[in-house]
Amino acid sequence: MKSQFLFLFFFISTFCFSQQTEEFKQVKNYYNQHRSMLNNEFKKKFDAETNNVIKTSIKQDFLFFMKKMDSIENTALVGALLKVRNTEDLDNLNLEKKINPTADHSEIFPFTDKTADYPGGINALRKEVANLFYSEAVFSEINPVKTNVAFVVEKNGKITNVRAEGDNFTFNRQAEIALYSLSGKFSPAVINGDPVRYRFRLPLTLNLE
Repeated sequence: MKSQFLFLFFFISTFCFSQQTEEFKQVKNYYNQHRSMLNNEFKKKFDAETNNVIKTSIKQDFLFFMKKMDSIENTALVGALLKVRNTEDLDNLNLEKKINPTADHSEIFPFTDKTADYPGGINALRKEVANLFYSEAVFSEINPVKTNVAFVVEKNGKITNVRAEGDNFTFNRQAEIALYSLSGKFSPAVINGDPVRYRFRLPLTLNLE
């Protein structure tokens, strides 16, 4: 971290912008801007204070506000998820109603010459999903919780139609939000040198503490 205050308060100054959907990018941009403003205000108070007891109190207040901000942002991301899902469902219906089915480019290929890949590989994908995952919104009496996330990697490398298939609804929802919030694009699957749509599956497990 670049400053002592940021180090003390565990504030992440590098913003993560989703390249997958504009809805998720807008939400993250909005709340990261507010985090930055809150951080600046608390830093001013922290730096101006000489009493260590009060400094500790300021730090605790900061962490409390950041936790609240995370919760509020997650609510907004749930709204973005619903909006994106509704839009994709409508797009899928429009594809199905195409007059000329032979010109339909919606086919998803299970077997390809080259599968879709995320920058850095599967381990980089899992690591970023873990960093994006908001575990505070997962409620379960069973530990660990598991799901399998299926999504389509489009010809341009973006992902669509994310669906988590597990027994825990709250875990499924957070997994879907994390996938839509990825910062990078996939390299698409290829058949005979041409990019094609590809079904990708990613199993996820969360150990609740």
